[in-house]
Amino acid sequence: MTPPTLRGWRRGAAVIAAAALVAGVPAVPAAADTSTVDTAVEWYDATAATVATGTRPQVTNSRAWAIAWLAAARALRTAPTGKTRHYEDAALASAVHTALSTLIPEGAPTLDAALRTTLERIPDGRAEDRGVAAGRAEARALLAQRAGDGLDPASVNPPYPTPAPAPGVWQPTPPSFTAAQQAGTRFATPFLLDRADRYRPGPPPAPGSERYRADLAEVRAYGAVDSAVRTPRQTDTATFWLGSSLTLYTGILRAALVQSTRPTAWRAGLVAVFHVALVDTQIATSDTKYAYLSWRPVTAIRAGADGDPEWTPLHTTPAHPDYPSGHNTYSGAAEQVLTALVGPVARQPYTITSPSQPGATRTYTDWRRPTEENTDARVWSGIHTRTADEVGVRLGRDVAAHTVRNAARLFG
Repeated sequence: MTPPTLRGWRRGAAVIAAAALVAGVPAVPAAADTSTVDTAVEWYDATAATVATGTRPQVTNSRAWAIAWLAAARALRTAPTGKTRHYEDAALASAVHTALSTLIPEGAPTLDAALRTTLERIPDGRAEDRGVAAGRAEARALLAQRAGDGLDPASVNPPYPTPAPAPGVWQPTPPSFTAAQQAGTRFATPFLLDRADRYRPGPPPAPGSERYRADLAEVRAYGAVDSAVRTPRQTDTATFWLGSSLTLYTGILRAALVQSTRPTAWRAGLVAVFHVALVDTQIATSDTKYAYLSWRPVTAIRAGADGDPEWTPLHTTPAHPDYPSGHNTYSGAAEQVLTALVGPVARQPYTITSPSQPGATRTYTDWRRPTEENTDARVWSGIHTRTADEVGVRLGRDVAAHTVRNAARLFG
């Protein structure tokens, strides 16, 4: 029997919009196979290793994930009858290989070797040839479609003039006082959003307001480098979640992929939708940050007659405005996609590592707990207000929900 493909994504937006899109549907096992290698996981790991090289902006790397895996998912829509697994493995590997070799050419030699390894497992024949051709064709078409989308490093980080100093207005932060970063992301072309400000939240609390004072008091007490009230566990949480959101969530999405019993086409679609949502979320995040230009806690706490000019956060403040937290728009979007497509809890506990706390691991049973820790972590690091974190989570969830509702457009 031919396993289901991404044709399921095309049966109507109403189905895709349902909160229980996947959670309430019994898992459909993939076709029987004698191979012990999971090609989807094999190429997931190859993608992660390739993307980890270099110093590209996070959103540029998210774009590479989205293009590579959306091309694979599209190639898998048209699996022929018969030796489906042979076609699927060849199509997935060829699509990801073609996309990543183009977008990250320095990774091509390693990707070439990985492709040879995959194709050598597949018997020569029509299924393999058709899969290779389909994967390459979908990748090339999508690369052409996304050319000039404004997510290259130069477009993401154009020169940005520092605003004139004023209460509440972002200024470069110590110790490096680097010019604002990621200001150009808001002008990039989303995958599914019609415009970057579609879900832009209202403004941050006004300086001097009750919520503003409460936010700063919390960061001042718990986020200081020499805080007397932050516990060792809170410091660990802040440090664990300090690293790149893309890197941290690579392990979380991998757990969902590994634990899934669904067909290869569905699993490729999961990775594609996840990263499409995260690209659009980062575009929306940049839009909101630069619409409001809210100053960071370190600037606010040091300012004014009653300020503390020596106050220093636990961790160095990133060079862009406070509101909303980009870490938390990412976590909110990731949680939303996984909850909608996989369900609220993992099939099994999963463990992740952190690039900012080598040797440490954390184990979770759902997708929400990482979001909760991320929200606290940015306050305990001293680099975001709680309002910026909580609003960030909501913005990420809103954009991701939009992605899931409109996912059929990606595959149509």
